[in-house]
Amino acid sequence: MIADLDRPETLARLAGLAQDVVHLAPPPPSGSRDTRTANLIRALARGGSLPQRLVYISTSGVYGDCGGVMVDETRPAHPMTDRAVRRRDAERVLRAWGAEAGVQVCILRVPGIYAPERLPLARLAAGTPALARDQDPYTNHIHADDLVRTVIAALSRGRAGRAYNASDDSSMKMGDYFDLVADRSGMPHPRRVSLEIAEKSVPEALLSFMRESRRLANRRLKKELRVRLRYPSVLQGVPASRFR
Repeated sequence: MIADLDRPETLARLAGLAQDVVHLAPPPPSGSRDTRTANLIRALARGGSLPQRLVYISTSGVYGDCGGVMVDETRPAHPMTDRAVRRRDAERVLRAWGAEAGVQVCILRVPGIYAPERLPLARLAAGTPALARDQDPYTNHIHADDLVRTVIAALSRGRAGRAYNASDDSSMKMGDYFDLVADRSGMPHPRRVSLEIAEKSVPEALLSFMRESRRLANRRLKKELRVRLRYPSVLQGVPASRFR
């Protein structure tokens, strides 16, 4: 069925239809609340039958800037961007609803998703710079195929109210990731500039990622969800991509 999370009246038919829900919709583009998630759970709650499980695709951005340290799921959330604030709101709303309604809500905190069709080729072609090595942030990734495997695992093995870092084993700086893709695709490396220079030439949406550095620990992913990563690192996943 086709429905619009910004128009609650279109969601009426959702009530009682689903045992398992995978919620991938992003929050609205403004505000501090995720009204789309609120509309979804109100629609699911109508009628007599609630879903048994809900997996929410959140973002590792809820941690904010961690100065490049290793971060597990016990670290308090400290979102620094408006979009991450809205993601954090969705997490809170879903956890509270799950506990009250008896729905097993599981949260996947997802970093940068990549796949053959989701590589920064346009950015490289545009000549967008990367940060100088001494200012370059750590970045985190998950191959789209491994994310699908993680979602399926979370539906069967995710714990109620639990968050999981859905990340691979990579520990790589952002500029080094761009260099890896450039080498594989036969494109030149992006030039390296200071953050001060980047702030004058890089769009704010991209700058927000450059200002946050963290490395995600994925022990829960492997121990509790028992996910075996097909691509443990971008060093395996990017070379496996076909470039045209």
